[in-house]
Amino acid sequence: MFIETPEQRSKNMKAIKSHDTKIELIFRKALWKLGIRYRKNFKVFSCHPDIVITKYKIAIFCDGDFWHGKILEKRKIKSNSKYWNEKIKRNKERDLENTIELRDNGWIVLRFWETDIKNNLNACINEVIRNIALVENNHHFRKNN
Repeated sequence: MFIETPEQRSKNMKAIKSHDTKIELIFRKALWKLGIRYRKNFKVFSCHPDIVITKYKIAIFCDGDFWHGKILEKRKIKSNSKYWNEKIKRNKERDLENTIELRDNGWIVLRFWETDIKNNLNACINEVIRNIALVENNHHFRKNN
Protein backbone atom coordinates (compact mmCIF):
# COMPACT_ATOMS: atom_id res chain seq x y z
CA MET A 1 0.00 0.00 0.00
CA PHE A 2 1.33 3.44 -0.97
CA ILE A 3 1.16 6.05 1.77
CA GLU A 4 1.61 9.68 0.81
CA THR A 5 3.61 12.05 2.91
CA PRO A 6 1.86 15.28 3.88
CA GLU A 7 4.07 17.10 1.35
CA GLN A 8 3.03 14.71 -1.46
CA ARG A 9 -0.63 15.05 -0.55
CA SER A 10 -0.32 18.84 -0.47
CA LYS A 11 1.31 18.83 -3.91
CA ASN A 12 -1.48 16.60 -5.28
CA MET A 13 -4.21 18.78 -3.80
CA LYS A 14 -2.67 21.94 -5.25
CA ALA A 15 -2.74 20.33 -8.71
CA ILE A 16 -6.52 19.89 -8.59
CA LYS A 17 -8.19 22.53 -10.71
CA SER A 18 -10.93 24.76 -9.41
CA HIS A 19 -12.01 25.80 -12.90
CA ASP A 20 -11.67 24.46 -16.43
CA THR A 21 -12.15 20.96 -15.05
CA LYS A 22 -12.81 18.05 -17.40
CA ILE A 23 -16.53 18.10 -16.65
CA GLU A 24 -16.72 21.85 -17.28
CA LEU A 25 -14.90 21.46 -20.60
CA ILE A 26 -17.23 18.64 -21.66
CA PHE A 27 -20.28 20.70 -20.71
CA ARG A 28 -19.06 23.89 -22.41
CA LYS A 29 -18.12 22.03 -25.58
CA ALA A 30 -21.65 20.59 -25.81
CA LEU A 31 -23.22 24.03 -25.32
CA TRP A 32 -20.91 25.63 -27.89
CA LYS A 33 -21.68 22.91 -30.43
CA LEU A 34 -25.38 23.84 -30.12
CA GLY A 35 -24.64 27.52 -30.65
CA ILE A 36 -25.28 28.43 -27.01
CA ARG A 37 -22.84 31.17 -26.08
CA TYR A 38 -21.70 31.72 -22.54
CA ARG A 39 -19.08 33.21 -20.28
CA LYS A 40 -16.93 31.05 -18.09
CA ASN A 41 -16.20 31.81 -14.43
CA PHE A 42 -17.94 35.17 -14.85
CA LYS A 43 -18.57 36.99 -11.59
CA VAL A 44 -22.26 37.42 -10.79
CA PHE A 45 -22.74 39.26 -7.50
CA SER A 46 -20.45 37.52 -5.01
CA CYS A 47 -20.13 34.18 -6.79
CA HIS A 48 -18.45 32.76 -9.88
CA PRO A 49 -20.64 30.19 -11.64
CA ASP A 50 -18.72 27.80 -13.89
CA ILE A 51 -20.82 28.84 -16.89
CA VAL A 52 -22.97 31.95 -17.25
CA ILE A 53 -25.44 32.53 -20.06
CA THR A 54 -25.91 36.26 -19.50
CA LYS A 55 -28.56 36.71 -22.19
CA TYR A 56 -30.94 34.45 -20.25
CA LYS A 57 -29.61 35.07 -16.73
CA ILE A 58 -28.71 31.41 -16.31
CA ALA A 59 -25.90 30.39 -13.95
CA ILE A 60 -24.58 26.85 -14.30
CA PHE A 61 -22.46 25.01 -11.76
CA CYS A 62 -20.68 21.74 -12.58
CA ASP A 63 -20.26 20.32 -9.10
CA GLY A 64 -17.62 17.69 -8.42
CA ASP A 65 -19.07 14.76 -6.49
CA PHE A 66 -16.35 14.82 -3.83
CA TRP A 67 -15.87 18.57 -3.40
CA HIS A 68 -19.57 19.36 -3.17
CA GLY A 69 -20.49 16.43 -0.94
CA LYS A 70 -22.48 14.06 -3.13
CA ILE A 71 -20.46 11.01 -2.11
CA LEU A 72 -19.59 12.11 1.41
CA GLU A 73 -21.96 9.62 3.05
CA LYS A 74 -20.90 6.70 0.84
CA ARG A 75 -17.18 7.33 0.98
CA LYS A 76 -15.92 7.63 4.51
CA ILE A 77 -12.87 9.85 4.62
CA LYS A 78 -10.16 8.19 6.68
CA SER A 79 -7.29 10.64 6.52
CA ASN A 80 -7.77 13.98 8.29
CA SER A 81 -11.53 13.35 8.26
CA LYS A 82 -12.44 16.26 10.53
CA TYR A 83 -10.77 18.74 8.18
CA TRP A 84 -12.35 17.27 5.05
CA ASN A 85 -15.81 16.93 6.54
CA GLU A 86 -15.73 20.58 7.63
CA LYS A 87 -14.35 21.69 4.25
CA ILE A 88 -17.05 19.87 2.31
CA LYS A 89 -19.74 21.06 4.73
CA ARG A 90 -18.60 24.64 4.13
CA ASN A 91 -18.59 24.06 0.35
CA LYS A 92 -22.20 22.86 0.55
CA GLU A 93 -23.18 25.89 2.64
CA ARG A 94 -21.51 28.21 0.14
CA ASP A 95 -23.29 26.44 -2.73
CA LEU A 96 -26.63 27.09 -1.03
CA GLU A 97 -25.74 30.73 -0.29
CA ASN A 98 -24.74 31.30 -3.93
CA THR A 99 -27.90 29.63 -5.21
CA ILE A 100 -30.10 31.75 -2.94
CA GLU A 101 -28.31 34.99 -3.86
CA LEU A 102 -28.63 34.33 -7.58
CA ARG A 103 -32.28 33.23 -7.41
CA ASP A 104 -33.20 36.19 -5.21
CA ASN A 105 -31.83 38.42 -7.96
CA GLY A 106 -33.80 36.82 -10.78
CA TRP A 107 -31.28 34.28 -12.02
CA ILE A 108 -31.96 30.68 -12.98
CA VAL A 109 -29.48 28.42 -11.20
CA LEU A 110 -28.70 25.01 -12.64
CA ARG A 111 -26.46 22.63 -10.71
CA PHE A 112 -25.22 19.41 -12.26
CA TRP A 113 -23.29 16.66 -10.50
CA GLU A 114 -20.07 15.40 -12.03
CA THR A 115 -21.48 11.88 -12.41
CA ASP A 116 -24.61 13.18 -14.14
CA ILE A 117 -22.52 15.13 -16.64
CA LYS A 118 -20.31 12.09 -17.29
CA ASN A 119 -23.15 9.56 -17.48
CA ASN A 120 -25.95 11.58 -19.06
CA LEU A 121 -24.63 14.74 -20.66
CA ASN A 122 -27.60 15.01 -23.02
CA ALA A 123 -30.10 15.20 -20.15
CA CYS A 124 -28.05 17.98 -18.55
CA ILE A 125 -27.80 19.94 -21.79
CA ASN A 126 -31.53 19.44 -22.40
CA GLU A 127 -32.22 21.01 -19.00
CA VAL A 128 -30.27 24.09 -20.10
CA ILE A 129 -32.18 24.20 -23.39
CA ARG A 130 -35.49 23.83 -21.54
CA ASN A 131 -34.65 26.77 -19.30
CA ILE A 132 -33.57 28.93 -22.24
CA ALA A 133 -36.92 28.16 -23.90
CA LEU A 134 -38.78 29.10 -20.71
CA VAL A 135 -37.01 32.46 -20.58
CA GLU A 136 -37.65 33.10 -24.27
CA ASN A 137 -41.33 32.16 -23.97
CA ASN A 138 -41.75 34.31 -20.86
CA HIS A 139 -40.06 37.25 -22.60
CA HIS A 140 -42.25 36.79 -25.68
CA PHE A 141 -45.38 36.59 -23.50
CA ARG A 142 -44.51 39.82 -21.63
CA LYS A 143 -43.64 41.58 -24.88
CA ASN A 144 -47.04 40.76 -26.40
CA ASN A 145 -49.13 41.68 -23.34
